[in-house]
Amino acid sequence: MRNPWIATLLVGLLPIGAALGADDYKLGPDSQKKPGVPEGTVTKYTWQSKIFPGTVRDYWIYVPAQYDAKKPACVMVFQDGGSYVNVGERAQFKVPIVFDNLIHQKEMPVTIGIFINPGVVPPSDKDKKARPNRSFEYDTLSDQYARFLEKEILPEVAKKYNLRKDAAGRAIGGISSGGICAFTVAWERPDLFSKVLSHVGSFTNIRGGDAYPGLIRKTEKKPIRVFLQDGANDLNNLHGNWPLANKQMAESLKLMKYDYQFVFGDGGHNGKHGGAILPDSLRWLWRDEVPQK
Repeated sequence: MRNPWIATLLVGLLPIGAALGADDYKLGPDSQKKPGVPEGTVTKYTWQSKIFPGTVRDYWIYVPAQYDAKKPACVMVFQDGGSYVNVGERAQFKVPIVFDNLIHQKEMPVTIGIFINPGVVPPSDKDKKARPNRSFEYDTLSDQYARFLEKEILPEVAKKYNLRKDAAGRAIGGISSGGICAFTVAWERPDLFSKVLSHVGSFTNIRGGDAYPGLIRKTEKKPIRVFLQDGANDLNNLHGNWPLANKQMAESLKLMKYDYQFVFGDGGHNGKHGGAILPDSLRWLWRDEVPQK
């Protein structure tokens, strides 16, 4: 059963300081295992990329129990995949459990999850550390990450599973720099992904991401749906102000009449709030891909 307080977030009625203290978000029942709900499987893989030369990364594939190879499944990609696929006691998202529950309840379609970690460049010397490639991959405003998904990851997963090829059947999400990366993929390639989920997205000047509010206003509307989440206690540093940046994104999407939601709470730069509202976020994103009750 849907948590009624969380549901109010989707119409922007967050009672700051009332129902919760600052950043005191808790996971609801749809983020917990439930008796009788079939569990999907999660398998880990490693990938060496040519589009990001020299990098290697882990990724995980979630396959719901309801998957039927005869029917193409929807797809949802997550950046910083290790955080989203984690179902441990202290995990903030627990996406496989949420997927299990919502798919079983027919509140989202049968969806294969692809959870991808950012690439690292292995050290040339065993005594040195790997060089992270996360900011370059996630914060750069280009089509490179979209091409990485299109040319490398999606075809590799499609060797094993029957995936939807239309943009309406594909969503992409992430946290922080992974959030702006999700938006960039859909912005650059709305023919590949039509649904975006951003948690505390870094729409700031790490690598020019603060340009998006202006670009949205001066570019013909694109066929994408966007869910933004942020909090009043998010970051404020030399790259910019995260709460202000997300508010500017929301105002630009509103002006251009995008199909969007912006949920603003009192949280910090973490996944607590995003995890608490994840079930309703997914219901909203996938609402036209499930049968009407």
